[in-house]
Amino acid sequence: MNQYELISPCHFGLEAVLKKEIQRLGYQILKTEDGKITFSGDSSAICRSNIFLRTTERILLKTGSFHATTFDELFEGTKAIPWEQYIPKNGRFWVTKATSIKSKLFSPSDIQSIMKKAMVERLKKHYNVNWFPEDGADFPVRVTIMKDEVVVGLDTSGDSLHKRGYRQATVKAPITETLAAALILLTPWNRSRILVDPFCGSGTFPIEAAMIGANIAPGINRSFTAENWAHLIPKKQWYDAANEAESIILKDCDMDIQGYDIDHNAVKAAIENARRADVEHLVHFQQRPLKDLSHRKKYGFLITNPPYGERLENASNMPALYQEIGEAWRKLDDWSMYLITAYEDAQRYIGKKADKNRKIYNGMMKTYFYQYMGAKPPKRKEIVQ
Repeated sequence: MNQYELISPCHFGLEAVLKKEIQRLGYQILKTEDGKITFSGDSSAICRSNIFLRTTERILLKTGSFHATTFDELFEGTKAIPWEQYIPKNGRFWVTKATSIKSKLFSPSDIQSIMKKAMVERLKKHYNVNWFPEDGADFPVRVTIMKDEVVVGLDTSGDSLHKRGYRQATVKAPITETLAAALILLTPWNRSRILVDPFCGSGTFPIEAAMIGANIAPGINRSFTAENWAHLIPKKQWYDAANEAESIILKDCDMDIQGYDIDHNAVKAAIENARRADVEHLVHFQQRPLKDLSHRKKYGFLITNPPYGERLENASNMPALYQEIGEAWRKLDDWSMYLITAYEDAQRYIGKKADKNRKIYNGMMKTYFYQYMGAKPPKRKEIVQ
């Protein structure tokens, strides 16, 4: 069975989380770079990684790489890739995204146009035709040029993998599903511990936590572009991966996961999204202001994405808000707190320096993941018979 190089992009600063996920699936890491992991796997790995990986944006099947500083070199390098091994005669192919960083070739539209022409030239010669109907399966191509090194891949996912399919009801300034899952996986939280998000918005943190706790694969209820690549990936491999995902769901697990928000519409959206994700029985959403945050049990987790004050009209409210966050957290008994924010003075107004602080890029925005570690619960003593 053919072995492929698969490229898995992620948020900058969260490569280690994705790397662990890929290794847990049983695949060999080939390279770790800023914002992406390259690993090896056969065609079934394309199915399993799309369905199971929580923290990647998509899975690219690497088709080639080369050096290019001129459009002639880009054309010839693209033409040298054996596209006929991937794209059938009736395949619909185009360069859907071109990214250039610190390179002499920097116009995305020109890069896309020249690469498409090179692909056409290669495939015209191989299939001995002058025209392609392009009425078959889709084969979107993505290219990254970093310091004049071109990496080309076929997008096996289609829509970004953060689109699990459950978040159809949303609110302003949501956190993506992939980022929320990665941040949860950075913490020691597990299904036996309490989790509360006091700024839950459309419910992404609580829903992703419930899916992690119940072993629900993030891609179990969506489709992928490569499902139509029958000449590369047998349909049975998609069915096998889906059946594997279904078989490991913990249907009878019990968790204490709660989401609060002051906005009634946000809570309504969160409840609807939890229903779509099939975790409505595992999470509880409620309209509640931060000042009313409380929980009678110890050793819980606050994991949240509070307002950043990115709009000038809201910036003046931030000191009081983050002071209130610190006060609410300190009232809880031995709780940990993890929050992602772009607000530079967060620690100052929370009233304590974080135990750990990780810089993460949420899109183009630089944010900080502040980690305040609470006490660990005591280990249960074994009962000697």
